[in-house]
Amino acid sequence: MSALSLAPVLFISHGAPTFALEPGRLGARLGEVGRHLEDVRAIVVVSPHWQTRDVAVGTTAAPETIHDFSGFPQALYALRYPVAGAPEAAGQALTLLSEAGWPVRVEPARGLDHGAWVPLMHMLPKANIPVFQVSLPHALDTRGAVALGQTLAPLREQGIAIVASGSMTHNLYEFRGAASQPEPYVSEFTAWVDQAVVERDVSRLADYRSLAPHAQRAHPTEEHFLPLLVAMAATGDDEPLVQLDDAITYGVLSMTSYGWGLAQAVSA
Repeated sequence: MSALSLAPVLFISHGAPTFALEPGRLGARLGEVGRHLEDVRAIVVVSPHWQTRDVAVGTTAAPETIHDFSGFPQALYALRYPVAGAPEAAGQALTLLSEAGWPVRVEPARGLDHGAWVPLMHMLPKANIPVFQVSLPHALDTRGAVALGQTLAPLREQGIAIVASGSMTHNLYEFRGAASQPEPYVSEFTAWVDQAVVERDVSRLADYRSLAPHAQRAHPTEEHFLPLLVAMAATGDDEPLVQLDDAITYGVLSMTSYGWGLAQAVSA
């Protein structure tokens, strides 16, 4: 199957939960992407907000909307994303993971965490494409994230899009709601990563902890960066890259996001 016929892959920096109420440029761009997903039959989301001992796959037919955050505006807790699950597609993911040697289990009741439903409500406000999630193992490192992306990549041949939801930077210790100017380290780290993404240097990204400027400050823990490696490993060298946004919110959260295998109308 050619790269042009594969379902797309997205890395989405989902930012703070308030992204649900403040879509900004990225929300609009995700809406544009969503209008060109006619051939996608299901979406698998890998989010840092579902971490488990082994890989888990959500198989529920009607996932609930999980509000896995606290201290934010009450309006966020009233939001629901009434999307159908994708048990059949989830079964395909289970098979791929098992055959690749991953310890894997079924999670028949788990809903969608905010790393999944917040960006999807902007991309697919009608909730018209079924969704399931695959968890991140607690012990996953950067090379494990690459392996996970490679394992899930064949789903694209079956019309299943891959959404890796994370954050280009994620230091909530420095979160300041009223900040107006980006911290210089956020811009410098994002620029380094962006160059590696454009050059498709997955090996360099896997070593970002020792190579990228301010890596430890940008990511005190790694779970929000690993989805980027999952996404890149699920794509091919000949697939055009689209940067969906490069904004920085609250001074410290880079919203830089990417898409591969998108329709020409989206990348224009």
